[in-house]
Amino acid sequence: MSKNKLQKFEDVDRFSNVFEYTDYEDGTAKPKGTWNEEIFKNDHSIVLELACGKGEYTVNLARRNPDKNFIGIDKKGWRLWKGAKRALEEPLPNVHFMRIFIDHLAEYFEKGEVDEIWITFPDPYLRDSQSSKRLTSPKFLNIYRKVLAPNATVHLKTDSDELYDFTLETIAEENCEIVDQVDDVYAERPDDPILTIKTFYEKMHLEKRKTIHYIAFRLNSESDH
Repeated sequence: MSKNKLQKFEDVDRFSNVFEYTDYEDGTAKPKGTWNEEIFKNDHSIVLELACGKGEYTVNLARRNPDKNFIGIDKKGWRLWKGAKRALEEPLPNVHFMRIFIDHLAEYFEKGEVDEIWITFPDPYLRDSQSSKRLTSPKFLNIYRKVLAPNATVHLKTDSDELYDFTLETIAEENCEIVDQVDDVYAERPDDPILTIKTFYEKMHLEKRKTIHYIAFRLNSESDH
């Protein structure tokens, strides 16, 4: 491991806006049910960005929405370094990050504690044998149901035609409600201040002339599923 990466791990470990849980069963006290009262110390809605990488989207959403609380989640601590550092420097008190596995989301949030989820440019896991790893697969939608408030919105932004089509098929099969759908963000919504936030990887995708897709949807309840 490079010295640079090791330094980022050390930094992230001491950053006050980062929670790390490498083993969700290690007995460490978790913030479940306390996000508003003890961590953000307000009653604003909570928005997650899953597989947030360097946290660029999390930070930019937080800048544009100071009346909401944002939590970027990724399993690799060194990736979180950039977003966490920037949020501390600005400062952005409505931003935190977590190093956890998304599979265990319900260990860290109560039912109804989360008001919105963003999934930006996740790994599309293109092989059929990997379909359950896709963050819009039925497996993960069931996980989100355990933490989302009623009528909460899930947003997906992706350059993958395959993941986009898969998501449309999945939410149809799951009887989800489509809130918004944009087949080509930069052709249809070039002035949208939220959808045109560009991450490092998105800029690379655009240079390769890839089409950026977006869909927002609401899950049905567990009782309807």
